[in-house]
This record gives sequence, C-alpha cells and structure tokens, in this order.
Amino acid sequence: MQRRELFRHLSFLTLTGGAVSLTLPSSAKSLVAASPLKRDLFKELGIRTFINAAGTYTAMTGSLMHDYVVETIEDASLQFCMLDEVQDKVGEKIAALVHSEAAVVTSGAFSAMTLGLAGILTGMDQKKVEQLPHLEGTDMKSEVIIQKAHEIVYNHALKNTGCRLIYIETREQLEAAISEKTALLHFLNIEADKGQIKHEEWVAIGRKHGIPTSIDIAADVPPVSNLWKFNDMGFSFVAISGGKAIRGPQSAGLLMGRKEIVAAARLSMPPRGFNIGRGFKVNKEEVLGMYVALDSYIHQDHDKEWKEWEAATAVIHQAVKPVKGVTTEIKVPALGNITPTLHISWDPQTVKLTGKDLQERMRNGEPSIEVGDVQQYQIAITVWMLKPGQEKIVATRLREELSRAAG
Repeated sequence: MQRRELFRHLSFLTLTGGAVSLTLPSSAKSLVAASPLKRDLFKELGIRTFINAAGTYTAMTGSLMHDYVVETIEDASLQFCMLDEVQDKVGEKIAALVHSEAAVVTSGAFSAMTLGLAGILTGMDQKKVEQLPHLEGTDMKSEVIIQKAHEIVYNHALKNTGCRLIYIETREQLEAAISEKTALLHFLNIEADKGQIKHEEWVAIGRKHGIPTSIDIAADVPPVSNLWKFNDMGFSFVAISGGKAIRGPQSAGLLMGRKEIVAAARLSMPPRGFNIGRGFKVNKEEVLGMYVALDSYIHQDHDKEWKEWEAATAVIHQAVKPVKGVTTEIKVPALGNITPTLHISWDPQTVKLTGKDLQERMRNGEPSIEVGDVQQYQIAITVWMLKPGQEKIVATRLREELSRAAG
C-alpha cells in the first residue's frame, strides 16, 4: 500500500457526542505497524531528558501528553479541514464542559489574555482589529486596571493590545481610577490572597460600572472545579494554560467567556491575518488534542489521582526523612499548582551542601532529575509529573546525595 493510498483510505474525522473519533482502516494500520523504527532525536541531537520532580514549568516543556492526546494529534494530522469549523465545533463542546457561553483554543493562556482584551476593544469592527495595537486617534478604550498585588510579567499580554496598565491597591483607588478609558478589570487568581479586593467583589465592581472583568488562572488546575468556577462567578473571560495539569498540548490554552468577547477575539487570531494575533497560531491537531485532553481530564477520577500523588510523595518523604540533619514537610499550595508538595530542608552544619549544589547533583546524575523551588538550604519535590515508578528513583537519588553530604 503506497503512502497516497494510505491517505485516501483514512476514515473521515468525525466529532460525535463528547469524544473525538479518528480511525484507520486495517490496511492502513498494518502499514503503520510495518514502518521503520522511529529515530531517537533526543539521543541523536544530544538533548538531555530528565525525570520531572519539579512541576509544570514552560522551560521544562510543561507536562507530558497522555497517549490518547498524542494519538488524536497524529490522526488529525492526516486530514485536511477548515480551521474555523474545527474551532467552532470544539468551542461548542468545551464551552458546555466549562459552563461558559463560548470558548476557543488559543496558543496558551498568555495569548488568551491578549485576544480576550482585543475582542473587548474592537468588538466585531474589522477596521479596529487592523488598527491594534495603535489606539491613539481611535475611539477604543485604552486602560486596564489591576491590583498592585497582581503585578506579574505575564500581564504584558494585555500590553500587547496597546493598552496601558493601571495598578491600584484599595477599592477606593479602583473606583477613582475607573474612567471612560477603562476597557477591563483584570484579576490574577494565584495572588488572590494578596490583593485587598477578592474575586466576587472585583466582578461586582465591574458589573456596577459596565466594565468587563477577566481572570488569569493559567496554572490553577487542579482542582478541576476551577475550570468552571470563575465562569459561574461571572468573569467576562477566563484564560488558562492547556499544557499543565490538563495535559493537552503545551502550545495550547483556552479563552472562555462571554459569547460576544470570544467571537470578537477570533477576529484577531488565525486563520485571519492583518491583526495582532496572527502569530498565535494553533492548528487542527492542537485544537482537537486540547479538546480530548480537557474532556478526559474533567471526567477522570480526581480522588484516585490525589491518593496516587500522596502515596508517591510518601515514598520520597520516607526515604529522605531519616537522613541526619534533614527536615521534611508536605504542604499543599492554596491557589495554584494545588498538589502535595514535599519541602526538604537541612542543617548546613550537618548536610554540607546548598540547594543549588543538590539541584546540580540531581541534574547531572544518572538518570537526570529536576527538582523545584531551590533555596539556600531547601528544595521542593512534586510527583504529579512523574511516570509510575519514578518516585522510587527520585527517592533513592535524593537519599544518596543527602546522605553523602551528611557524611
């Protein structure tokens, strides 16, 4: 069977119910099975791979997609379709899953923030779409208000539209800052405990003044309920990453919220050009992969998963706890990356190394292991990105290095 015959015999992609069906005929499957072994490009190119005991960091390529997500991406790559139609159909399914009026797959949470604000600024006016990020001389609004405690580098996503960011601390300052130029009130969930104004009040103030509100929850799943919590709360749009706990493509994310905002946002994203979001491209493979990942994540047994994390964390905890001079504590972050996190600290008079030393020894050992939250005499370990059984490897290596340093 020739390659062109394989493509001709591929079954047509269908979206049915809550799942994606992408199938190969038996003749095509036999051809795939008979294909030569895949190249190990990591080995060929000399790229270091490692066990990830640190978490879902972009620099560490996020998370690992499940096999069914990879299979969806591979199968989707074998068919042509219209990108807008894929986004339409997938957006409807995702919106129903997350309790929003509409949704669209974006190239990460950062782009979702840019696109959501762009949709608010331009509405469905194509001329305004083409003018962004040049707001001067237009009637478009030009300011976004954010709490000072929510000031992070990723807010630059909002600046991409040409808007100016105004930071406030109190409700009185917020009320005074609101003007005819105010386009959006933006909220950062992971720092919600640091700002004086909480979620519900933020939304209420936006409603009072007729100003849209948005929230960045990029890494704030689990819990799974956060996928719909802020839509139910009334935020105008919500931005989240797809390549963390959901384990969709690392290059994907979600913009979910009011129908008119999402519709307008799509005017500033591919396949359309002449807009600020042309570089925020996601193709059919990522859109479908994101949908399958999200659908599966929502319906999985999260209690079972949590118990598995606790058990794996306990293996590492029990391995390092007896080392002289070592202190351990398991904590669960309150707002983002909510997973059991093992904090390992030590007395430098007994364990003669720094956090950076331990990080380098774990990184340069065999196998290579990445740890998180490296401080002077402390590191943190999370197990949610480990493959089954890797917790034993991490436990053994940590005990070896700490015991050696304790001499």
